[in-house]
Amino acid sequence: MSENNEDKGGILSPIRLKEKIGYGLGDLGFNFYWANISAFLLIFYTDVFGISAAAAGTMMLVTKIVDAFTDPIMGAIADRTKTRWGKFRPYLLWGGLPMAAAGVLTYTTPDLAEGGKIIWAYGTYTLMMLMYTILSVPYSALSGVITARSQDRTELISFRFIAAFTGTTLVNFFTLDLVKYLGGENEILGWQLTMVIYGLLAAILFALVFYTTKERVTPPENQKTNAINDLKDLMKNRPWLVLFCLALIIMITITMRAGASIYYVKYYVNRPDLIKYFLTAYGLALAAGAAVTPILTRFLDKKRLMMLLMSITGILSIAFFFVPPDAIWLMFGIHILIGFALGPKSPLAFSMYADTADYTEWKTGRRATAMTFSAAIFSQKLGGALASFAIGGVLATMGYVANEAQSDASQMGIVLVISIIPGVIALLAAFVMKFYTLDNTLLEKVQTELKARKSSK
Repeated sequence: MSENNEDKGGILSPIRLKEKIGYGLGDLGFNFYWANISAFLLIFYTDVFGISAAAAGTMMLVTKIVDAFTDPIMGAIADRTKTRWGKFRPYLLWGGLPMAAAGVLTYTTPDLAEGGKIIWAYGTYTLMMLMYTILSVPYSALSGVITARSQDRTELISFRFIAAFTGTTLVNFFTLDLVKYLGGENEILGWQLTMVIYGLLAAILFALVFYTTKERVTPPENQKTNAINDLKDLMKNRPWLVLFCLALIIMITITMRAGASIYYVKYYVNRPDLIKYFLTAYGLALAAGAAVTPILTRFLDKKRLMMLLMSITGILSIAFFFVPPDAIWLMFGIHILIGFALGPKSPLAFSMYADTADYTEWKTGRRATAMTFSAAIFSQKLGGALASFAIGGVLATMGYVANEAQSDASQMGIVLVISIIPGVIALLAAFVMKFYTLDNTLLEKVQTELKARKSSK
């Protein structure tokens, strides 16, 4: 591991605020897509695009098979990229506009029968997620090479997720109004134009990441490895394996609650006028949780903190089941508390992924930062897809019919996928975290020995 941001005493210097903000802005860009996927894509497919909830949910799950290959392939490509700008930053500069085009196509409704629409959905959604992979894998890996200090990584990634949840809040609050303003009575056109705006804004933000960050941590000199060895190293990295499972489980919780929120407010509470406020309050709570993460990690080990937060999320989510539809303030209150508890999850997990890249180098003498993050990103996308599949499956089973008053069974299904089901899954995540072994003591040993190896060369 080579580190170039050291002071004369050999101690890594703190990252400048400008670089933290610049890096964080990238995830604001990503959430012009991810927040849309989590909150709006399923209901877009059922209520605007015109396919069934089961077909949409199945499509979003099946396309993860492609991601199962493209994510690690992109990780291997990024780890082996060599340019004068570094390994990862160039992808952020050149991938923004193609990503924007793919997003617009995904939210385009062709004049086809349902079978043709399903084929279009498979093709365009797969393309959008492929472009997302090409951008997100290098972006995530970048956090592991800007600095080698664990606390600095936590702070850096906290900036990322403050920006991410800010993006979620903006998307949740403005999207439906933008669709109506830009499209008028034509929702199909409104969604297309909204994605044009989001895509251009995201491309600008990705370019800003390129211009404001620097890659400092590099693999060991003369490292020779291949993608198969990179994957084998990950399979032997117990802390990473635990995080892989954890990311899958937690993303099911997050996406299931986000994806069910619109259905919940629109069809169970019967207050569609509250949708943007319900989503926005949740987004602000997530951002606040992310913002306090560096403070929390000064008092609690990352492992213990993650277990505590997921336990709180599980208990509150289950409690949400018992909130009556007319108890608006109680509903919002618990919803906000869940968001606050979930907010630190993402900065914690991604800083821990960077730590596991150090762990792999410590154990094997090899470093594959992008591969470490790419497989993790696949885990998150698979979790999101499983959540959408579950929502679609439950709604279809319970008799959901788009844009109509729902039966008692359908309403019960909507309540279950925003409360009991994600609550139980969150408690499972807390249990899985018990098996994570890379605590603060071991991590300090890993990083000290890596620095000693470098100094001895």
